[in-house]
Order: sequence, then C-alpha cells, then structure tokens
Amino acid sequence: MENNKIYDIIGIGIGPFNLGLAALLEPIESINSLFLDQAEGFDWHPGLMLDNATLQVPFMADLVTMADPTSKFSFLNFLKENDRLYKFYIRESFYILRKEYNLYCQWVANQLENCLFGNKVENVSFDETQETYIIDVLDLKNNDVKKYYTKKLALGTGTQPRLPEFMEDKNYPNVIHTSEYLNKKEQILNSKSVSIIGSGQSAAEIFQDLLPETTDGLKMNWFTRPDRFFPMEYSKLTLELTSPEYVDHFYQMPPNQRKNLLAKQPPLYKGINFDLINDIFDSLYEMSVGNEPLNVELKPSCQLDSIYPEGNSYVLNFTHVQDDATFTHDSDYVILATGYKYKEPKFLQGIENQIQRTGDGLFDVSRYYTIDNKKTIFVQNAELHTHGFVTPDLGMGAYRNSIIINSLAGKEIYKVEKRIAFQKFNTSKTWTEKHSS
Repeated sequence: MENNKIYDIIGIGIGPFNLGLAALLEPIESINSLFLDQAEGFDWHPGLMLDNATLQVPFMADLVTMADPTSKFSFLNFLKENDRLYKFYIRESFYILRKEYNLYCQWVANQLENCLFGNKVENVSFDETQETYIIDVLDLKNNDVKKYYTKKLALGTGTQPRLPEFMEDKNYPNVIHTSEYLNKKEQILNSKSVSIIGSGQSAAEIFQDLLPETTDGLKMNWFTRPDRFFPMEYSKLTLELTSPEYVDHFYQMPPNQRKNLLAKQPPLYKGINFDLINDIFDSLYEMSVGNEPLNVELKPSCQLDSIYPEGNSYVLNFTHVQDDATFTHDSDYVILATGYKYKEPKFLQGIENQIQRTGDGLFDVSRYYTIDNKKTIFVQNAELHTHGFVTPDLGMGAYRNSIIINSLAGKEIYKVEKRIAFQKFNTSKTWTEKHSS
C-alpha cells in the first residue's frame, strides 16, 4: 500500500525521546509528523519494572514539561486525569516510580494519532529528485507492506543490551542480561546460586530485590570491576553539567579529549542511587544480626573474563584487578548488568551515502543533532561521543526535542534556555552563543 503524502518528519522508534517529540509536535499544525515502532505498544524496560524502582531524575523530566510546562501531556496532568494528583502531592517525592512513568508514557502514546505501533521499518532510501526519504514499512498486524515519504527523519531506535565480547556468540539459557530479569525471576528463585556482574543502578536494584531470598537458601554473589560500589554523583553543582552550555563545552572539544573525559565520568551517569546503596547496607546489617555468615558476598575489583557451562551450572573466570590474580567461581544463574549500547539499525544501509561519520566510523553528529550535511536526519540518544554523558538523560530529552522542532519550523516554537548554570565551563563563548548572535 502506498501513501503519497509527504510528511515533514517521520520518527523511527517510539521510546521516551521520540514519544516526547511526537507529543510536542502534536499541537503544531504547521508540521505534519508520523512515528513508527515495531512493538505492539509502548512498554519501557518491562524486564526491570520492579515495584519500588524509581527514576533517577525528578518528575519534571517527563516528556514535555521542560519544553512546555503548560502541555496537556505533562506528568502532572496525567496524575490529575487519573485522580492521583493529591496522592502524589502527599507523597512528597520528586522521584516517580518507574512503573508509573511507564503508565504515563502509555497514556501519552494512546492519545497521539501520529504514533503507529506494530509497524516495522525495513528499509529507508532517498529520492534525490524529490529530496524525500522513502520508508518501506511492514504492518505486523496484517502483514501489509506500506511506503511513507518524508522530508526529514528522527532516529529514535534506542539502545540495546550490551554483552561482554566473549558472550556475543554464546547462547547460555541461564546467563541473562538485566533487561530479562523479571521474565526469569521465578527460575532464579528455584536455583541454588546467582551471580550479578556489574555495579550500576540495575545491578543494585536486582541485588536488593533478591536479597530477602537469600534467607531461604539462595546463594548470591555481586561482582564489579571498579574498586568500589560507587554512588552516582548528584550534588547540585554537578547537576549543572546537565545543561546546554556544558553540552556546548563538551561538543567543542577535540574528539580524543571528549573520549578521555567520558572515560573519567562514570559516576555522573553509571553509578548507583545514593539512598539505594545505603538501603542495601542497612538490609545487610539487619540480616546479619544473629545470622552470620550471610548467604551473600560482595566482591569489587573483579573483572569477568569468560563464562563456560559445566553440567547444570556455569564456571566464571575472573581476574582480581588489584591483586593481579585469577580465580574461578561456580554459579547456577548469571545476571549481566553490563548496560546498553547504541546499535545502528540495518535500514540505514539504504541511506549510508547521506550519513556523515567520524574517523572511527561513528555518527558525526552536529551540535543540533543531525548526521547529514543537509541537516535532515536527526538522532536521539546516539550522540554520547559528541555531546557527552547527558545524552541518555531523560531530563535533556525536552531540550533536544525543542531544538529539533525549532529547526523544523525555522523559528522558535519552544523557548530554549541557553544558559542555566552558575558555572562557566570554558573561557570563550559557548557554541550556542556564537551561533545565535
């Protein structure tokens, strides 16, 4: 089926960032948009939807508020429409439950006519004559093939679970990524031992979730390569780094300097919530009273080198990075809390000649989030190497979307704050100041 309508922009992938873009575009009649996703509906990290897990950013980092506090798609309006605003008010916490954020996003998605789920993008090509992108889409509900046309693209296909290199060609049933945790929790509880690998928020949440089960015989080990289980830095002056002017500062650095700086910044975006670390310690302390030794061990400075099956369990080979010694550990289940990484979708092969790249093959993302010289292909959460650690931060999503929409409109639809920090990050004008004067 072919629809000859030419959209101003089509978004591919409907995660929080493109969903926010769709919501902010909804009231703008001068821009026609469409968003496509192969999933049946919006569902954000279902394998980690633990009952008490919260976002690590305040509720104002919803899909729209930081761009338009008056939007009908705000989290506060979601609460009001669902008779929960006073409950939230009495709760007195800026940090909302992850499962409530998921329900909020589903509430927004269900109101947007420009969001089509169950539609898989199979190929994208470019018509030089018409200067339009042609998107071949398979409608998974009826197996119908469609074509859509657009002047610009917004790539929001998101990140995928990152596995250690030695696991990429393996398929061990009881070695899972954290994204699969809740799907496998019942089997984990029926095993004798489980090992968690990694020191980020997901690892800590799963450790805390399984900790009560260790009193019933489950043996749990938590390994991490860093020398400690470190908290995410969340002081107010540190939070100023999630600002437009810090993005300007980072963007203006030479590529090698950016890379070296990112390597030093894991505590800014990969650590554990401070309160969660303390809760874990308090739980361990309470469990230890009159009940030592515990069925739990925490082991920092341990680098996982390989995993091999042996009978019904697995042998894990480690190097202790401080002792420079190797050792092995047996475990029935292994949970890899090894994070996520951006993976380019295959459909980009049809427009590879449009895409600009850095010397090491990554997207050469412009300051305003395009990856082609015509400024027609926008990316969401694919610019860590050019824009810094704030790239995956939900709180910066509305800022990025404001820039994208203002670029589409050729004028300021959403006000973009250029300076928010008390700090000055460099000695010259920021990129934004130089290019807006």
